[in-house]
Amino acid sequence: MRVHERLEEMGVKLPKAAAPVASYQPVVVDGHIAYVSGQLPFVDGNLVTGKLGKDVSIERGHEAARACGLMILAQLEAAGLLERVAQFVKLGGFVASVPEFTDQPKVINGASDLMYEVFGDVGKHARSAVGVPVLPLDAAVEVDAIVALKA
Repeated sequence: MRVHERLEEMGVKLPKAAAPVASYQPVVVDGHIAYVSGQLPFVDGNLVTGKLGKDVSIERGHEAARACGLMILAQLEAAGLLERVAQFVKLGGFVASVPEFTDQPKVINGASDLMYEVFGDVGKHARSAVGVPVLPLDAAVEVDAIVALKA
């Protein structure tokens, strides 16, 4: 099944790919690997801000990570690569959190679960889920990706 058909079946409409907020490219391709820059969480057009363990719940963080995953897909779509995905290789998840917060993996599951829902086994990936003191624009979560592409 084509990715676009699967998204439609799921009732998912991709957001418009976000423009870079600094000096970088959203997607860089080297051979058959696409590197997707860190994406921030926009839910209903608004950036999800704050810190997990303080003013953002695990459920809201999970939703934010899913939104980051949708933006990763939007960036791949904008680059003309969405239907060329052969394998999600790795997701890097960053969670703005207080020092006592230790559920970063549960938060980043929002992005990981999305990739599996959309791509099945092709969406299974290696991953990191790291707690950080602050992210750009006070975002609660940021996720980047490494994706293998079909020739």
